[in-house]
Amino acid sequence: MPRLLPEFRAVIDGTAPDRDRSIDVARLSALLVVMFGHCALLLATITADGVQIGNTLGAVPRLQPATWVLQVMPLFFFAGAAAGVHSWRDGTPWGTWLFTRAQRLCRPALWYLAAWTVALIAVRFTMGAESAAALGNEAVALLWFLGTYLIVLAFVPALTRLRSARSATLVIAALLVVTALGDWARISTHTLAAGAANLVVVWLIPMVIGAVYAHRFVTSGRALIVAAGALAVQVVVARFGPYDVSLVVTGTERMSNVTPPTLLLALQCIWMSSLFIACAGAVRRWAQRPRVWYLIVVGNSGAMTLYLWHIAAIAIATFSLHAVGLDAYDPAAPHFWRNIAIRALVFAVVMTVMFLLLSPLEHNPLWWWDARVRATGRAATLAGALICAAGAALLLMAKYGLGTTSGWLLLALFTVTVVAARISAGRPPARREAAGTGPDARISAR
Repeated sequence: MPRLLPEFRAVIDGTAPDRDRSIDVARLSALLVVMFGHCALLLATITADGVQIGNTLGAVPRLQPATWVLQVMPLFFFAGAAAGVHSWRDGTPWGTWLFTRAQRLCRPALWYLAAWTVALIAVRFTMGAESAAALGNEAVALLWFLGTYLIVLAFVPALTRLRSARSATLVIAALLVVTALGDWARISTHTLAAGAANLVVVWLIPMVIGAVYAHRFVTSGRALIVAAGALAVQVVVARFGPYDVSLVVTGTERMSNVTPPTLLLALQCIWMSSLFIACAGAVRRWAQRPRVWYLIVVGNSGAMTLYLWHIAAIAIATFSLHAVGLDAYDPAAPHFWRNIAIRALVFAVVMTVMFLLLSPLEHNPLWWWDARVRATGRAATLAGALICAAGAALLLMAKYGLGTTSGWLLLALFTVTVVAARISAGRPPARREAAGTGPDARISAR
């Protein structure tokens, strides 16, 4: 029987001595905040009119300033860039490097989309097209992150060429200017599409700071000063600018700071990433503890599983508790926060089971898809460009949902582009040459 988790001693002994463990901590801690944050924000119940969905921040606006702490998505991009800089080797074709990174990222997403395709077809034939469309909207909403991440990863090889903190500062300043111009265009035209470029521009900011960290361009003291300054500017912009306070979706926002990202979120990226740099030394020392490090490795080994499937786990926990009369829908109702806490505990149990069952899919190579990449020259460049196109398809799919005509077309586009990228990446070798398997192979995964 295959092991569901890696052996403790294999993890401890198999970790490279020079590995920057703080990057792994950043990724996993941010993921846990996102998961339990979503668990707390969901308001849901079932009435005679069907499923009723709400948002805690929309129902209790005074809680919205807390999103300045809970909005931790910058740390995902920060950690991704830092790990990417460490993995880059001079002379590697850009497209080859990008496709190799995409192999691991897309593998669980391919399983996820396959599962939801089957589920939505079944729902369409049993409950109708409207139900399938509604479920499909929720099923792929979180794929915006993977789509954006595949695109911004393409910039990592360029970020390895940064030579100083000054050059990085100039790049960040330019990105802030472009972000502000995107906000201006969006506000003046009253159209979200006018600010669409910020979906990439804003998330490049923590990528640049992640590269700065990997290059060791700034000390913890200077990073702390930058964090304090960016936070102060963010407060001023929030007070006098046209932005809502909340940095996540509430369902009641006048101007979303997330879709697309705004200058307010860009400043969040700066201070949060810089604050992590200031704390990185202490984080690394904490992660040196064997038991702590083992849990961090295990969590990161199924990070995409946790991200993709945690909404389903929240739904299972929520409606299971509804069945026994423990709804958490009305914040003014008695025992609301108690029921939220109970939901969090049930969610943790459900998510653990799903993690154990589904995370092996992240590490079991898919024949052909996970074959060794051989492309060079134009073929490698084409493979990288197609991965960026696949990321754009995922972004649009997250916007339009799955289960609609547009959603199915975008799924087809994503499938075609990743298949074309695989073909362009080089003729696949024999199956036995695919990437390593088994739970202990997870240890080295960034």
